[in-house]
Amino acid sequence: MEQEEHEVYGADIPDEEVDMDADADQQDDQLPSNHTTKELEDMRKRLKEIEEEASALREMQAKVEKEMGAVQDSSGPSATQAEKEEVDARSIYVGNVDYACTPEEVQQHFQSCGTVNRVTILTDKFGQPKGFAYVEFVEIDAVQNALLLNESELHGRQLKVSAKRTNVPGMKQYYGRRPTGFRSRRPFMPAPFFPPYSYG
Repeated sequence: MEQEEHEVYGADIPDEEVDMDADADQQDDQLPSNHTTKELEDMRKRLKEIEEEASALREMQAKVEKEMGAVQDSSGPSATQAEKEEVDARSIYVGNVDYACTPEEVQQHFQSCGTVNRVTILTDKFGQPKGFAYVEFVEIDAVQNALLLNESELHGRQLKVSAKRTNVPGMKQYYGRRPTGFRSRRPFMPAPFFPPYSYG
């Protein structure tokens, strides 16, 4: 009987070890597969959320583009040019404005002419005033009244008031090339090439 047990013991041990290894491999395979399926599900959820956000963003962008297109269609280039001319007809140019002068002070100066819609004092790229301004009125008649204030004083400086002209693109005055002092008639001839070292 001892021999049988020994044989059984000897024969069963390798089978049990193989079975144990196989069980361990199966457990290892099951763990990552469960883990990977969970990760896949999470990734699918995130992908679905991202796609929903992207579609919502596309809808919002399409809506904004449609609104912007409607605004641009209503105010085409010809309408914009007509609007500019109409605004310029109600505006004046004010030159020799003191650098310390504020838009409110310019508005008060021209308030007696009519209702002032906007005062623009132009500045350079550093924010310093350029010394002139544009005043836009609500009524066209106010421009004629404002022109009467030409050579009036504000902050001790004599203002130059004139009607604002409409800027027409491409109508720059071309003065041509100004002559410089000395101009040679002969073309430039470079000196002949001499080698830096003499051979021989």
